[in-house]
Amino acid sequence: MAKKQKKRSIALILRNYFITGVVVLLPIGFTLYLSKILIGISSKVIPQNLNPNNYLPFAIPGLEIIISIIFITVVGGLSLSFLGKKLLKLIDDLFKRIPFLRTIYSAILQMTETFSKKDDDKKSVVLVEYPRKGVWAVGFATRENKTEMSAKVNKKLINVFVPTTPNPTSGFLLMFPMDEIIYLNMSFEEASKFIVSAGTSSGNN
Repeated sequence: MAKKQKKRSIALILRNYFITGVVVLLPIGFTLYLSKILIGISSKVIPQNLNPNNYLPFAIPGLEIIISIIFITVVGGLSLSFLGKKLLKLIDDLFKRIPFLRTIYSAILQMTETFSKKDDDKKSVVLVEYPRKGVWAVGFATRENKTEMSAKVNKKLINVFVPTTPNPTSGFLLMFPMDEIIYLNMSFEEASKFIVSAGTSSGNN
């Protein structure tokens, strides 16, 4: 009897160790996996003749990401200048004149503008009943639906993007009546953290 209890306690300890190991390694592994993907993408984006790793005696992992961040920051700074705004206007007009690219460019531009708004009075994080009554999901209200869809159902609809967990870049576009949406005081960053962490994060830390 005592041997059985000892074996059971050892098995319980080993199981707890295993679960703890999974909990510890999962976020580390996921972060390293994403970092590897980002390094691979950034190394392909930067031309080979401009990649510093090609001129160093040894490659520095993640150097491409740092260069990409610096490049994006510089572009962001230049876009706020007078000449930068003029150049962006020319690029914007060019993309909007190309039939196939126009659709993709306009959709992505509208989406980024919606999620980058900093107007505190315009809340975008919402709570909706999905996928059935009594079950709630966090989503992002993008804009009021002013298409024929609202007219067909004779209701004021709001377009809501409900992201998946832990990858918030995929999800579902749903249309809810305005009176069925609960607007939250959470910021976009807090809601994203809550979704990526599968609800384990409170969103404000």
